[in-house]
Amino acid sequence: MDMYFLKLFMHVLFGLNTFQTTALEINKTSPLRKNGYLETSMEKKLIRTLLEEYEARGKMGRPIVEQNDTLTVYYGLSLIQILDLDERNQVLATNVWASYAWKDIYMSWDPELYANITKVRVPSDRVWTPDIKLYNYADIRLEEKRETLVVVQHDGSIQWIPQAIYKSSCSINIQYFPFDVQTCKMKFGSWTYDGSKIMLELLYDVKEGFDFTEYIPNNEWKVASSSAKKSVIWYTCCPGEPFVDITFYLQIRRQPAFYNYILILPCILLSSLTLVLFWLPPESPAKMQLGMNIFVAFFVLLLLLAESTPPSASSIPLIGAYYCLNMVLITLSAFLSVIVVNLYFHGAKRDVPFVVKKIVIDGLARLFCMRGEFVKLENAGREIGSKRYNVVPTQLNKDIASHMNDNHVPYTDVADEEILIRTLSDGQTDKPEALWLRSLAHDIRDIRSQCEYLVDKQTKLDKLEKTIKEWRLVAVVLDRLFFVIYLIIMIVSISTVFDFVLFGKDGNSSS
Repeated sequence: MDMYFLKLFMHVLFGLNTFQTTALEINKTSPLRKNGYLETSMEKKLIRTLLEEYEARGKMGRPIVEQNDTLTVYYGLSLIQILDLDERNQVLATNVWASYAWKDIYMSWDPELYANITKVRVPSDRVWTPDIKLYNYADIRLEEKRETLVVVQHDGSIQWIPQAIYKSSCSINIQYFPFDVQTCKMKFGSWTYDGSKIMLELLYDVKEGFDFTEYIPNNEWKVASSSAKKSVIWYTCCPGEPFVDITFYLQIRRQPAFYNYILILPCILLSSLTLVLFWLPPESPAKMQLGMNIFVAFFVLLLLLAESTPPSASSIPLIGAYYCLNMVLITLSAFLSVIVVNLYFHGAKRDVPFVVKKIVIDGLARLFCMRGEFVKLENAGREIGSKRYNVVPTQLNKDIASHMNDNHVPYTDVADEEILIRTLSDGQTDKPEALWLRSLAHDIRDIRSQCEYLVDKQTKLDKLEKTIKEWRLVAVVLDRLFFVIYLIIMIVSISTVFDFVLFGKDGNSSS
């Protein structure tokens, strides 16, 4: 064991000697080696000299020669990604590169004195930087930008491109949700210096305002257009001091693919089911059940819509109004179904009024091409009017007629029994034939009475059946009328709500 630790100790000593030998050789051959010490590079000397002189002058105050001089600061934004648009809180979150460019006369040098170095990088907190702020910020964070170095040219030109995540307030107009187009603005300007002290100019001379070189598309929002505008405003707090600002406008269009499956498609299907309500038979209890189920389904869609829209919006989404309109129509349909069912089951107690018959049966039934139902009703009326019922059975009627014809006696359906008996028995009423005929006449009277009762009952049943058919036809015609009314209302509402989609229009954008 002692031998093992001894060998390990010898290896460690050998490694240290080798490292020291290599380090000495490097130091001897290094061009910065002088009198045994490693000299500072020219870039470090330059940076140290610049910062020491700058600190001696002071970081506060604009880098200008005369007090009345105006410092020009160029500002631009490179849009990297739209992180989120919070409709409920009306806040737009963006990932950008904020680009600054200005000239600092105290950060210049002669490249010939510093090994022809023309560009150095220094910490941004060691030099003066413009106080350009986002005017419409909506962020609880104290710092928006990440610290980065500034790039300094030998002539004093400074370029600073910090990464930043801005959260700006954005007025949301959800009238055409989910096919809406929102226009958000980001207003930047110096918070304390007016236009006579700092003149703000656009850095990127492009029509879009933003630089989209490194842009990453968002899954929900698509950039429709963008622009930038320079403005000069006099505020009430500082009379006589014109403040310069640059406002970047970003118009974004929502991509509705997700909402097409969540809100639009169920809405269309439920609207179609509502039309089916009016095609169900009036006596079917499924009408009320289906109507209530559709009402609940629209209410659930309305709750989903409420979760996606700000509660304090100045306007409600048109699709929400369409949901409410469908709920109103479904409620009305339920009331109308009750009326139709009541007419179908209880309307047969009395005849259809003449006015209702003329308007609904004679008018609307023909108008709605319900000719088949109308013809069935007319045929039922003709059958009742053309039926003839004989009060004496046919075979018995023929036998009596044959016997009377043999005796040359005229016979009618309503012959007098006594005359018939005397004629057939040769005036002898006590003959067996007369007794048989008398018994037969009594039976005929009973049969005729029963037949008359049956005929009367059948006539009433036929009339009741015709009345029921009339009321059912009235109910079916009213259902068809309500179907046409609902279809017209649905087409008008859809064309009003989605006119910008159907006819290629854009939704109103918010300012």
